Amino acid sequence: MPIKTLQIPTTDGQADAFAAFPDNGEQHPGVLMYADGFGIRPVLREMARELAGHGYYVLVPNIFYRHGPAPVIGLPEHIGEEVRPAIMAQLMPLIEAHTAERVLSDADAYLRFLTTQPEVAAGPVAVTGYCIGGLLAMRTAAAHPGQVAAVAAFHGPVGADGPAALAEITAQVHFGHAESDLTPEALGELNRALDAAKVDYTSEIYPGTVHGFTMSDTDAFNPVGLQRHWERLLPLLDRALANS
Repeated sequence: MPIKTLQIPTTDGQADAFAAFPDNGEQHPGVLMYADGFGIRPVLREMARELAGHGYYVLVPNIFYRHGPAPVIGLPEHIGEEVRPAIMAQLMPLIEAHTAERVLSDADAYLRFLTTQPEVAAGPVAVTGYCIGGLLAMRTAAAHPGQVAAVAAFHGPVGADGPAALAEITAQVHFGHAESDLTPEALGELNRALDAAKVDYTSEIYPGTVHGFTMSDTDAFNPVGLQRHWERLLPLLDRALANS
C-alpha cells in the first residue's frame, strides 16, 4: 500500500500530510483521518495503510503544521506513562492554539484537497479521528453536512461543543468511547442529545479501555479495543460510501 507525502494549501500556509491508497489505478472513496494529539508518526501510517487496504484513499494531515512539519516535537518509539507528562507539556500549547476557527479553516482546505485528488472517487467522503482528532472530525462533519457522509471518533471529546453542535450533523456517526473517559451516565446524556438532534448514530463505551486505546505505540493500547474499532468503522464506511 503506497504512502504519498503531500503538501495541502491552506489560508495559513502549506500543511504537510500523507495519503495511503490502493495502487491499482482506480478511484476510491475519500477518508480524512485526524491523528490524535501526538500527531503523525509510524502508528498513524500503519492505521492509514490498514484502512486504505479496504478500498479507501486516506488523507492524514499534520494538524500542527503552523508550528512546523511532523513530527512537530520529538517522540520516542513507545510513549510510556513515564514520558507522557513531559510530552503533553510540549503539546498542550499547540492543542490550545488550534482554535475552532483554525479547525474550520483547515477542514475546508483538507476536504477541498481530498476531493480533487485524481485517485479519489466523486461523491461523499468520511472523516475519522482519534483523541482530539475526534473533536476535529465532529467539527468538520458539522461544517460540511452535504459532503461528509460518515464520521467516526474514538476516545475523543466529541461532546465538547455542546448539544447544539450535534444538530448540524447529517452524517452517519460512530463514537467509540474509552471506559476511562466517559461514565455510563455521561454516555446516556450524550446519546440522548444525539437522539434529540436526530443523528443516525451508534455510541458506546468499549469495555476495559483507557484513553488512547487504539494507539499501539502507547501504554494505553488495547488490542481488543482496536479490533472493535475496526469492526465498527469499516461497516460504517461501507454503508455511507458504498455508492460513491
